[in-house]
Amino acid sequence: MRQASITRKTRETDIAVEIDLDGTGKADIATGIGFLDHMLDQLARHGLFDIRVKAEGDLHIDMHHTTEDTGIAIGQAVARALGDKRGIRRYAHAYLPMDEALTRVALDISGRPFLVWEVAFDRPKIGDMDTELFREWFHAFAQNAGITTHVETLYGENNHHIAESCFKGLARALREAVEIDPRSSDRVPSTKGTLGE
Repeated sequence: MRQASITRKTRETDIAVEIDLDGTGKADIATGIGFLDHMLDQLARHGLFDIRVKAEGDLHIDMHHTTEDTGIAIGQAVARALGDKRGIRRYAHAYLPMDEALTRVALDISGRPFLVWEVAFDRPKIGDMDTELFREWFHAFAQNAGITTHVETLYGENNHHIAESCFKGLARALREAVEIDPRSSDRVPSTKGTLGE
């Protein structure tokens, strides 16, 4: 079973994450940030991952630490659940339309983390959440999952739709990238024989 649990406790946050990459899309998310909960619920449901996140953070300061540390913990859980990555498809992409917005997400589960983020918002907040924090979450996730991650919103006007298309696009691409390839289920998908070195 490709499952993992991560706990991360600092002076700023206390986070527990559980993930099952071969789940059914069950989500139990409580970060204290309503819009982030909504986005992580989309990640679970559209990726068909079972995800549980319980986070307590210094929200009396702002949402930065909780957002970033949640990305770190979920990324670490994905990396741990993947193990040696044997049999996965490794590469995947998704074009995700959300009404007038369209976002492209392309992934390489390479073990070499990198984020390309070409997403613009014209409002500083969605609900109570700062729009600049979406990049922080994706950066933390990519770095800790060991995934090369390209996210580009090709066009869009509604900030909610733009953000949601990024998370749903990640969900769909990640779902495909972590799937076991029946034509190569016993091999690590690299000519090196290992990923991340």
